[in-house]
Amino acid sequence: MFVGDHKMIEPIETAPAIIPEAPKFTDEEWSEARRSGDFMPILFEWYKFVGLLVVLCANIQRNSPALRPIAPNQYHVLIGLLSRCARLMLANIALSHEGRFGETTAIIDRCIFESALNVSWLCTNSRDEKFKQYFATSLKVDIEFRDQIESNIKTRGEILPIERRMIHSIEGKIVSSELSEEQIRQSKKMPPVDAIMRELNLDRIHYVVSQKIGSHHVHGTWSSLLFHYLEEENANPLTFRIRDHDCATHINQFMYVCQNVLQALRAYIQYALEDGEESSAFLLLFGATESDIMNIYQEAIAVEDLKRNAEGSS
Repeated sequence: MFVGDHKMIEPIETAPAIIPEAPKFTDEEWSEARRSGDFMPILFEWYKFVGLLVVLCANIQRNSPALRPIAPNQYHVLIGLLSRCARLMLANIALSHEGRFGETTAIIDRCIFESALNVSWLCTNSRDEKFKQYFATSLKVDIEFRDQIESNIKTRGEILPIERRMIHSIEGKIVSSELSEEQIRQSKKMPPVDAIMRELNLDRIHYVVSQKIGSHHVHGTWSSLLFHYLEEENANPLTFRIRDHDCATHINQFMYVCQNVLQALRAYIQYALEDGEESSAFLLLFGATESDIMNIYQEAIAVEDLKRNAEGSS
């Protein structure tokens, strides 16, 4: 299999130069996490590891013998979405490593979630039609924009240099999709997120948490202001003041983003790779990674609950 500029001769599980090494922790680090109840440094390393797995999968080359024959435009969409997930996870790593910018990582998480969900959806059933809908959702807007520009040009009687550049850019996007303008106009847009999640057999709670609660952080709702930007000053009468710049990324974010991204990687590998040693090794790796992350997260929550109960009874 070809990954980036590397040719993998051995089965994937025996290629340490390609597969990133899973995080390892000393007994002292585990003891400190359990004593303090702070498992964030451990989950932070696992989050980075999942980001590296995304980079790896996004760089599987089209000429790899392990890759199925995939239409170029579909391959480009999928590796682009995976690359988007990886870069946004990298941004979250840079933002959160000093315990700040939790309000920003929450916004980025929503973007990661949607890209990961799109990968899972595109790789599952009726794929050709889904990719048309994916392109159409974007390019219908660009075509409408171009039509408005051309209408303005007609009214004015001349074209401005910036309009010429914008029209050229839009037409380049249409060509790169490998669909005709007529195909784009006739194609449906992608279904809404809740419909996509139902098709993927995800519970309603996943939609509420990932999309609707995630919207708080994107749009700056009252719930978002209370969570990240304001803090209570007085209880009676109730008043608030601006919160200091001290919002850490929540432990749930490291777990939930990894879950969503690993699901996307699983869907991509099942679609993109031929059945065989490489595909099986990837799927086993994803499953083991998700299991380890969930075990750590559940222990962290259990320790946190014990500490709260102890504080409440004291």
